[in-house]
Amino acid sequence: MGDLAAPALYAVLLWWAATGLVLVLQHRPRPHHARLMLAASVGLAGAFWAIRASAGDSTETGAYLGFSAAIAVWGWQEMSYYMGFVSGPRPAACAPSVRGLDRFFAALATSLWHEFAILGGGLAILCLTWGQENRIALWTYGLLTLMNASARLNLFLGVRNLHAEFLPAHLGYLACYLSRRPMNPLFPVSVTLGTAITALLIQGALAPDIGAGTATGLTLLATLAALATLEHWFLMLPLPSAALWNWSLPGRAAPAADAPEGGATPHD
Repeated sequence: MGDLAAPALYAVLLWWAATGLVLVLQHRPRPHHARLMLAASVGLAGAFWAIRASAGDSTETGAYLGFSAAIAVWGWQEMSYYMGFVSGPRPAACAPSVRGLDRFFAALATSLWHEFAILGGGLAILCLTWGQENRIALWTYGLLTLMNASARLNLFLGVRNLHAEFLPAHLGYLACYLSRRPMNPLFPVSVTLGTAITALLIQGALAPDIGAGTATGLTLLATLAALATLEHWFLMLPLPSAALWNWSLPGRAAPAADAPEGGATPHD
């Protein structure tokens, strides 16, 4: 059990620091975004190289490297969307009169290219790890994709805490898609699924006679699943969860924190 504490702590710290770093960068002045995105794209190429290099390494080092590289790929996806480089065919506010499916499709249109980019990133990792022993990068990216989609659907159906303060000023139009509600039908399913995935991964990590690399990889994944489930709870519970990343936010007013009922954004 003690051997699993280190990868669990590593996953928590990487999750917290990577989220904060993306927030810091996306709130930088707009003239800096092109250079920051160029640097991130160089990092993306390095992450893909690391995924390929670690794909045949089933040791603990390989697990850490694959996990970290997948987080880096996901960070690029987040930056490219929130900086406005890969968004959608209609990155604009929605008319207040639009409701139901029309509002959902309007929200989807703000990020459709982003969704395709996520799919493309997953396919690239699948190709890089195909037939290899170490697929931690693939499972990490897949888990992020699943829980991210769940969070977006919960935002569409309505949550208590919108966290609109995380939106950079140039994406203020997304606030019109946010909806504040005390509960939605999907939320219990999402947190139950997240909890079940976490439990199964922990069970696998604690199984006897598995290699150290496999145990480390499963622990990293279990911690990430637990954190993703916790982020779902942050959408509903009356907790000051945004304080975890206050250090990464500039001193500015949150854009339209109290959004009208009835819509949501598919943002991450």
